[in-house]
Amino acid sequence: MTPGLIAILAGAIVVLLVLFFYYVPFFLWLSAKVSGVNISLFQLFLMRIRKVPPTVIGNALIEGHKAGLKELRRDDLEAHYLAGGHVEKVVHALVSASKANIDLSFQMATAIDLAGRDVFNAVQMSVNPKVIDTPPVTAVAKDGIQLVTKARVTVRANIKQLVGGAGEDTILARVGEGIVSSIGSAASHKEVLENPDSISKLVLRKGLDAGTAFEILSIDIADIDIGKNIGATLQMDQAQADKNIAQAKAEERRAMAVALEQEMKAKAQEARAKVIEAEADVPRAMAEAFRNGNLGIMDYYRMKNIEADTQMRDAIAKPSSAPQK
Repeated sequence: MTPGLIAILAGAIVVLLVLFFYYVPFFLWLSAKVSGVNISLFQLFLMRIRKVPPTVIGNALIEGHKAGLKELRRDDLEAHYLAGGHVEKVVHALVSASKANIDLSFQMATAIDLAGRDVFNAVQMSVNPKVIDTPPVTAVAKDGIQLVTKARVTVRANIKQLVGGAGEDTILARVGEGIVSSIGSAASHKEVLENPDSISKLVLRKGLDAGTAFEILSIDIADIDIGKNIGATLQMDQAQADKNIAQAKAEERRAMAVALEQEMKAKAQEARAKVIEAEADVPRAMAEAFRNGNLGIMDYYRMKNIEADTQMRDAIAKPSSAPQK
């Protein structure tokens, strides 16, 4: 054979070996056999055909067998992977639950995983409870003083409620509602400051974890700050509103008085105009009386004397103005 042909033959052998060990994971099968897992080399080959990574399934079977899990089966693991699940997390969760004496079946673990929750993290939270800090909760006592409260909620995952149960946001919302209700029922903000544990006891008695994926172990009040005097602010706002209403009514009455005054002035001007018009008719009437012989010259002078006497009496009746110094 020529050296070129030998090189081509060697390259073909290498390619065939790579393809063989890719489609037939011999070393994974050998590792499974050594670990005591009964799986055939042909099934590992078929996993490649079904587009299921043999390494994932094989390592999961080895881990479960070493941990003493008897319910793990190859077909179930493949079905869960094809359904879009996380095989590694499910097996890790089952092993952790088994060591912690938590009742968790394979069906429940896969259901939790397919529901979108981290089943391994849930098992860890069941063993090691999680502390959730609530955002500042603002509430007002009966005396009108505002209190800003922060609480720490210790929760433990409820495995049976992970599928369909509410999450952390619901827990925080319910705890906040309980804090507002507890502070709002207090007669004075001083009572809350003196006994902050009364809030925790009242909130815990309400069973806020019903229908959620968690079990509330404790609620601890971390901080209480005094806010605004809401009662005084409301009274000031009410007083300002009453003041505005009174001013509006006073302005309405003033406008009505001004309108009435203008109306009276208009009537007075109208009356003066009529008087002036009537006075303008007097000379004409007197001239007409003279022409018709109804008024004599003596009657005219007598009327003038009466007018002069009347003017004199009016002048005497008016008080004289005091001289300015």
